[in-house]
Amino acid sequence: MPETQTLEHATPYATPDVELLRLATAGSVDDGKSTLIGRLLYETKSIFEDQLEEVERASLNRGADYLNLALLTDGLRAEREQGITIDVAYRYFATPRRKFIVADTPGHVQYTRNMVTGTSTANVAIILLDAARGITEQSRRHVFIASLMRVPHVVVCVNKMDLAGYEEARFAALRDEFLQFCTRLEIPDLTFIPISALHGDNVVERSQNMPWYGGTTLLYYLENVQLVSERDLIDVRFPVQWVNRPMTTAHHDYRGYAGSIAGGVIKPGDEIVVLPSGFTTRVRRIETFEGPVEEAFPPMSVTLLLEDEIDISRGDMICRVNNQPHVSQDIEAMVCWMSPAPMRVNGKYAIMHTTRSARALVKELRYRIDVNTLHRDQEATGLGLNEIGRVLLRTTVPLFFDPYARNRTTGSFILIDEGSNETVGAGMILDR
Repeated sequence: MPETQTLEHATPYATPDVELLRLATAGSVDDGKSTLIGRLLYETKSIFEDQLEEVERASLNRGADYLNLALLTDGLRAEREQGITIDVAYRYFATPRRKFIVADTPGHVQYTRNMVTGTSTANVAIILLDAARGITEQSRRHVFIASLMRVPHVVVCVNKMDLAGYEEARFAALRDEFLQFCTRLEIPDLTFIPISALHGDNVVERSQNMPWYGGTTLLYYLENVQLVSERDLIDVRFPVQWVNRPMTTAHHDYRGYAGSIAGGVIKPGDEIVVLPSGFTTRVRRIETFEGPVEEAFPPMSVTLLLEDEIDISRGDMICRVNNQPHVSQDIEAMVCWMSPAPMRVNGKYAIMHTTRSARALVKELRYRIDVNTLHRDQEATGLGLNEIGRVLLRTTVPLFFDPYARNRTTGSFILIDEGSNETVGAGMILDR
């Protein structure tokens, strides 16, 4: 075992006003995902001394002659083995430029559904390829889901370059093959980086073993990728979550509407319309936990006070008069099925969309997608576990929605089995 590596502290560099980036990692089993996450945690001083010492002991006990950084995530796996349900494991680290939340999604094919959860809020998806093993079915499945979930930035890390002799030809071959598959997907920003997570090549520091690579390191990319343009600051969308009516004498005339801003910028004095009633009024004041503010934008949680008394309840939508979402009971969406019990045409489920609840009927399955070939099976009659298809739904009440490509909050929903209360499907609404 080499000389013990220690850290002086494990306090994140970032301050509260540093920008936050959410990223999701995905890869087949043994692609080195845990080692990569461990490397990022170690290099950014985001682990405590006692954690590092425990990893060193565990590495020795397993006969390793190196610091096995993959063991930093083994505690979460042990929790699963003890029966604690954790669909996606989250890790946190920071640099002087940004704070990061890492959604570590499982690599096994039976847990593909969990990647939908991990990428639903991600700004960046890291897809790992094993340079020695090459592209697998899970590799194609993961990048397809990242595309489906409209992750704006996808980084394909060709890992274990040390096992491929750090050869440029091997990296280029995998990049070209994977790029050919990805050209059929909608990915705005796709980047390839050759790395060795085990030895740290091109993760934080530029690799001396790959002088032929002229791009950035992974951490540099994560610190500098642009995120501002991904927020929808045009379409005002405020799903009402709670009617705030304090039952005290001092606040007997107080009535506020609480929720999270899903889109746009709201200011006092703005004219708004409430759906489904169609009544209009103006915003009188915007309050937060810290006090009143002069504007609110995604993803702030606020309470709106209006100039007029209007009958508003949970599930209603506040928006601008001349910029309203689609209002319909017929929803066409891409659905990722998450239950062992298959989805069938004419099946009935509960649906949760923003803060609105309803029941939904599966009217039609347009097609099921083969994630390996992207072939559309129009003869399919249902969706099995982890399968994805285009579905037409009919809801019992109108929903207020935008296409998922425009707004990931108002464009998504979940389907729930009413008998077991289990989430059985996740949907991304299409622009028909």
